[in-house]
Amino acid sequence: MTTGGAKKTWQELLTFPLGNRTEKPRTSGLTMLIDKGLGLGEIRDLLNLAGDYIDFVKLGFGTSALYYNDVLEEKIHLVTSRGIDIYPGGTFLEIAILQDKLREYLAMARDFGFTAIEVSDGTIDLSQEQRAEAIVSASEMGFKVLTEVGKKDPRDEFEIKEIVQLVNRDLSYGASHVIVEGRESGKAVGLYDENGNIIMSDLEELVHSLADASTLIWEAPMKEQQQELIIRFGPNVNIGNVNPHEVLALEALRVGLRADTLKTVLPRR
Repeated sequence: MTTGGAKKTWQELLTFPLGNRTEKPRTSGLTMLIDKGLGLGEIRDLLNLAGDYIDFVKLGFGTSALYYNDVLEEKIHLVTSRGIDIYPGGTFLEIAILQDKLREYLAMARDFGFTAIEVSDGTIDLSQEQRAEAIVSASEMGFKVLTEVGKKDPRDEFEIKEIVQLVNRDLSYGASHVIVEGRESGKAVGLYDENGNIIMSDLEELVHSLADASTLIWEAPMKEQQQELIIRFGPNVNIGNVNPHEVLALEALRVGLRADTLKTVLPRR
């Protein structure tokens, strides 16, 4: 039996147990990948294997500054040629703001070919005016703007009322989505306890306090977190900080091709 080069023959035979997924370009059901240093061969192979299931690639932290220019430009081209947005990590922008180089940072990011920008204050403190300036400036330069709420230090409180106000303001200034901080560990930060369990009472309070929770991207690097979010919101929930080697595993979770989510649609005995 021949399957053809660009076909997915299994999908012609079987339907996804959890229902249909949104198709690219999509505004919901987003998967944001965190790239902490993939080589060009690795990113090329990943895109060939799983490019249909990736919407954003984040070059984590300030790693963008450590690439040779030609390597960075080629990586960005590989990603954007597959209809995927790519952006440098929010910590990198925080450093640019600390050094009073926001405009120069945005101009250089545009010159390299980045298509999105993350505005965050996970480590530093931004005034409302500084945060608004960063969002508006990036939007005016043609970037898709993602903002982030929550601090990276577990000693900082995750105050739901403040987060809701911040989300609403960011969207009003032009952000397309707002990322809920979860770091690359997914533990003892934001909505997660020290073991990585979702604090469901906080999650529900946040969701019910927003007019449209679909604008949120939940950083959820752990499989159990991804599973809980899919069960709560369905296959088209936005999930971020996904390990490159877990993209297909997450997509299988989304559509019920893993026991963890398949069991939710089986008839109860």
